[in-house]
Amino acid sequence: MIMATSMFRASASLHESVREEIQRRITNGAYQPDALIPSTVVLAAEFGVSPITIKRSLRDLQAAGALVSIAGKGTYVKKRTRVLRTLDMSKLSFEAATIQLLSITREKISDPTMRAFDPPLEAMLCVRKTINLEGAPFMYDATYVSSHVGEEIIEEFGERFVVQALERHNINVVNTDLIIDAAPAVGKVEEVFGIPTGYPMLRRFYKFTTTNPAVSCYGVVQAPFDQFACTISIPGNRASASHRKIKK
Repeated sequence: MIMATSMFRASASLHESVREEIQRRITNGAYQPDALIPSTVVLAAEFGVSPITIKRSLRDLQAAGALVSIAGKGTYVKKRTRVLRTLDMSKLSFEAATIQLLSITREKISDPTMRAFDPPLEAMLCVRKTINLEGAPFMYDATYVSSHVGEEIIEEFGERFVVQALERHNINVVNTDLIIDAAPAVGKVEEVFGIPTGYPMLRRFYKFTTTNPAVSCYGVVQAPFDQFACTISIPGNRASASHRKIKK
């Protein structure tokens, strides 16, 4: 079926009209999540436009997180799974989640955002892992741990969250500091989530103070902005509530 360009809105550019039509097909289910969409050549013939116009439209949709392009395979509809969790970094727990250890290295903290935590200047153990749900990653975690942590604890990092591994050795978190921001995807997260450079990421930086003065943890959890969100509950002022009750 050939779609004549005259069917597009006159006020819109060709690539915008093509982009809107492809997005409509994704929204109404004509293109299913994880499904391969038609090739650039096929789409160009259908819409009656040049392959360059199609590629520009697809790039826009990739940047918006609707599509994912895999070299040598084609372009797929991105599966959208949004996970909502209570914001408590000291008690990370996800039912049916699996952990995949990526690496354990020794390096310094270089992210300028973490300077607010006043981290040590010397190199620390950096534990990088993904947390997966339904076989796909939805969180990327990089935790920096004091080098005083024993080898027996490090071996558990590939099976458990860092905090859980520490607790198994009677090292408990007594305070958690958080910084939450958004930033474009760069580096390893692009590969982990299959997203383009610059895709917006939700980041949660954390610092754990533990019962062992020699052991502290710093880190950052990242997830695509449309994939993960957190909730937080803030109790009211009990003293004020009691005062209001007495006045009644």
